[in-house]
Amino acid sequence: MDLVETTGDVLGALALIARGAVHGEGDCGCGPEEVRVLADREDGAVVRHGGLVAKAHAPGTADAPHAARLALAGHPDLAGILLPPVPGPRTERVAGRPVTVWPYGPPVDPGDPDAAPWEEAARLLALLHRTPAPAGPLPAMRAPAKAALAVERMLRTAPDHPAAPTVLAAWRTVVEDPGGAGSGTGGTRAYLCHGDFHLGQLVRDFRGAWRLIDVDDAGLGDPAWDLARPAAWFAAGLLPAEVWARFLGAYEAAGGPATGPDPWTRLDLPARALTVQTAALALAKSTAEGRGLDEVEGVMIDTCARIPVARTVPGSAASS
Repeated sequence: MDLVETTGDVLGALALIARGAVHGEGDCGCGPEEVRVLADREDGAVVRHGGLVAKAHAPGTADAPHAARLALAGHPDLAGILLPPVPGPRTERVAGRPVTVWPYGPPVDPGDPDAAPWEEAARLLALLHRTPAPAGPLPAMRAPAKAALAVERMLRTAPDHPAAPTVLAAWRTVVEDPGGAGSGTGGTRAYLCHGDFHLGQLVRDFRGAWRLIDVDDAGLGDPAWDLARPAAWFAAGLLPAEVWARFLGAYEAAGGPATGPDPWTRLDLPARALTVQTAALALAKSTAEGRGLDEVEGVMIDTCARIPVARTVPGSAASS
């Protein structure tokens, strides 16, 4: 089916695509809990119908990198690591945005943080990083670019926010890093990376095993960036030390290549960048919504304030 949605009803169009993927022309016996909007953001809108979800990717998604990332998700070498899309070519576009269809998988329960699968997430990342890149061109993973885009968004939408100079000062420590890793490559582009890891990128497959989802930012790059978000949370005091130790230990036990004898030698710069990214988005979103910063957002701003002083996230935030 070719569907080009020009009215802006992205969710309605996705609902039709998801229904068709599940039932074809047949009747629908799905209950209300099986038909719902799972995400409605500019960078990804997702509608579930029964056992499948339809996703509209970000506007401006380039065809060649998008196709390469989809092929990566379905590559047999990554079975058991990445959740594959539903097989078969898809030609639908919704409001000019490419559409993909995926199996629905139950996500991590945000209401039960003690049950969060940190060790399994670390193991999956290590396996991803250890898998040789398949033949054929692959784009660079987008984690460093996303940090820069977050700062640009802040400058467009909240340039006069009182905390904006604090975020920019922390950002300068990233782009002016003497190791040259401010480009985001960290001196290597040899590894397969997810590009936007957080616990929301985990679902259970039909066998109940955890899998990584959302390959929109995947590609080749420095695997340390896939550990950057939990590293930044730990450094800011938002992730307990024992949880961070479990995550890092599981990653290293699985042979992950992103760390070494001193993990922070590799993780410091990406963790600073993710701290800045989170803080910049907090300022942009809170300004757009006309509200003050919440507690977590305030913690990330405070962490940004410490970064230029100590020039290292773990020393400035984790020890405070």
